[in-house]
Amino acid sequence: MPSLPPRAPSTRLSRLTWPVFAYALFEEFILLYPLYALLFHDTGLSVAQISSLFVIWALSGVVVAVPAGAWADVVPRRHLLAAAPLLAAAGFTLWLLLPSYAVFALGFALWGVGGALSSGAFEALVHSELDRRGAADRYARVMGTARALGVAAVGTATLLAVPVMAVGGYPAVGAASVAACALCSAAALALPEHRLPDTCPRAPRTAAARYAAVLRGGLAEAASSRPLRRAIALVVVVTALWGVLDEYVPLLADEAGVPARTVPVVVLVVWVLVTLGGLFAGVGERLGPIGLAVVTALAAVAVAAGALLGSPVGWVLLGLGFGACQMLSVVADARLQARITGPARATVTSLAGLGTDVLTVCVYGLYAGAYAFVGHAVAFTLVAIPYLAVALALVRLRPRASIPARP
Repeated sequence: MPSLPPRAPSTRLSRLTWPVFAYALFEEFILLYPLYALLFHDTGLSVAQISSLFVIWALSGVVVAVPAGAWADVVPRRHLLAAAPLLAAAGFTLWLLLPSYAVFALGFALWGVGGALSSGAFEALVHSELDRRGAADRYARVMGTARALGVAAVGTATLLAVPVMAVGGYPAVGAASVAACALCSAAALALPEHRLPDTCPRAPRTAAARYAAVLRGGLAEAASSRPLRRAIALVVVVTALWGVLDEYVPLLADEAGVPARTVPVVVLVVWVLVTLGGLFAGVGERLGPIGLAVVTALAAVAVAAGALLGSPVGWVLLGLGFGACQMLSVVADARLQARITGPARATVTSLAGLGTDVLTVCVYGLYAGAYAFVGHAVAFTLVAIPYLAVALALVRLRPRASIPARP
């Protein structure tokens, strides 16, 4: 199996961090994001057909997640990271050249597979390279900045999409999105990666045998370690819940009576605070279980209160709650990486990605059912409540002082 070479002395991290930040930025700088649903509608697709495309997108990632993670533990991870945005670019190109339901479905499948290739591989490469430089403790700070740049890229791309669409239509928006994917791929190739083949005589020799061994090893490590399973579960729950709610912020604002021309301002406020949450991930990493539990509980209260208020103060509270969730997501990922001890780092990380995707699909369904009866504000509150259970679990799992034995 692949293994890390002896740890190098701590050096400047810019050789690693700049490509990481560039990858995170260009991966999300997709001008098609706010417009692809409109493209589908203009092509003549029904709401049911558009919804089925989202299901295809999600399921393609679910099916490929763990196999792709094991693959990232066998082949160079940066090569997979370079291929991922190119698959998305191919999908976008097909959408524009041959717009039809079948081609849209194929494009979403390619996009979903690309996302699965990068999920797990990205985190594993960053943590391994930081560890090699003696800087594994900076993982949360680096990844927090990367996630913040991703959120900022989404916001910037959304703002630029309107004038670009007005000037050049879908071809211009699509070309800009494909260009961002190409730059993302180039950033991946600039990432440093120092993994040497395992020279152990008993190591599997063929690629298929190495792949099978890595896959078994990663699954076995996750199954045998209770702290690791808890870390995976924390990543899944913390990431999926607020990730679903984030998609409904414009509809929540509309329900609260915000004029259509002002809805982007509400979304911008939330994006800014989510970005700041990622930048504070390094601070969150230094919190103990009680501190994380308090932040998690406050995030739940802020999200619920912000949704129910539906006012300027409410939008700030909602953004603060989402920002805290963004910080918690990065910290949970850092705790997960710290608990992985075997060589199948990307495989284990992909299990968290798989769980997140599955829970996300389930929460989408539950949210739709709740909205039909109680509306967006109460649905937000109901989805935020599980964060209180997460806070309670963090308190219960805190290290306890040892009790002196009786003489």
